[in-house]
Amino acid sequence: MAPHSSPHPARRPLTPAPFVLRLCLHLLMAGLLVLAAVRAHSAAGTVAAAVTGAVYAAGSYLPPVRTSRRAAAVWLGVLGASWLAMLWLTPEALWVAFPLYFLQLHLLPVRWSLPAVALTAGAAILSYVGHGAALNPGVFIGPLLGAAVAVATVLGYQALYRESERRRRLIEELIGARAELAAAERHAGTLAERERLAREIHDTLAQGLSSIQLLLRAAERALPPDSPAAGHIERARRAAQDNLTEARRFVRALTPSDLEHGSLAAALERLCEPGAGAYGPEAGAYGPEAGPRVRFSVSGTPVELPTPYEVALLRIAQSALANTVRHASASRAEITLSFMDASVTLDVVDDGEGFEPGSVRPSSEGGFGLPAMRARAESLGGTFTVESAPGQGTAVAVSLPLSPEDRSPTAGGTA
Repeated sequence: MAPHSSPHPARRPLTPAPFVLRLCLHLLMAGLLVLAAVRAHSAAGTVAAAVTGAVYAAGSYLPPVRTSRRAAAVWLGVLGASWLAMLWLTPEALWVAFPLYFLQLHLLPVRWSLPAVALTAGAAILSYVGHGAALNPGVFIGPLLGAAVAVATVLGYQALYRESERRRRLIEELIGARAELAAAERHAGTLAERERLAREIHDTLAQGLSSIQLLLRAAERALPPDSPAAGHIERARRAAQDNLTEARRFVRALTPSDLEHGSLAAALERLCEPGAGAYGPEAGAYGPEAGPRVRFSVSGTPVELPTPYEVALLRIAQSALANTVRHASASRAEITLSFMDASVTLDVVDDGEGFEPGSVRPSSEGGFGLPAMRARAESLGGTFTVESAPGQGTAVAVSLPLSPEDRSPTAGGTA
């Protein structure tokens, strides 16, 4: 709507619509100045129209006017003064008031532009009367109606522009959020696949090789000392042992990063430390500073657990703490890892608001925390229970069975 953009350093390139409006305003101003110069009854009026045109053209190309609101205001003042001089010399300058309205509304703040438009319209009316024109409603209606049209057009355009910018920013935010969500889903899918592969390798390949090794040991003991097959069985047993070691290395390589530098107990203890960040990938942007104080304890004699067990228990603890932070408004929470003769149990208890477990449904945000935790536990042959009531906190418990070969004590004792 102006010969140049509004004075702002972070100006974006003109889109086709503003460019066309800018060009139309240039042509309108040039045409009205030419009309005023041609119809002026004196050389002074023609010179004044030429000076006004020169001032207008200079403002269209001077960089400070395009980037500084103060420079734009000074330019508008000089342009207005030259127009007043032309208005004094010829009544034909009245028509130049119309593009001046647009310039004032576009380049000045509203608290200044509206008074400037009113003064310009008043000057046009007084000049027309001062040059001896007969008083009639058109003398007042013309400039005032032009001012009203300019105000409605510019303010309406600015409102539409602000709405367009708001929508553009919203679309950019949505695109960014969609990209982040896609990246998070890819990461979650990668972790899930790594865990699945680790579980499959452990439950099939590693267990099969371990069984082969045990059978070869039994066969080795059953053979006479001088049996020619003893050497072949020994080599087969060593090959099985080497491949079992390699399979376990694969399982360790696929283990989540939380378990790479220590035991499950150590990973759970780090999860409860203040300043440790969000409670796992499911927690979002909720840290301990926004949640409850969490305490961790170990009951019984720790044993070395299968990797799928460690992964499942760690992920369930993370999900349970994430739910506590997001929904429970709890001040305290406790995680207990219990090693018993035939099972390992994880309990996550908080003193929060509680809820009716039977009434829980997936949230509108797509949350499936409790069903996902239950699925993890049941996929390993375990059980998952939730005890809660409104105002009485929540207790989440998961129990996984242990076979006799799993119950050898781990190094390091209790955490």
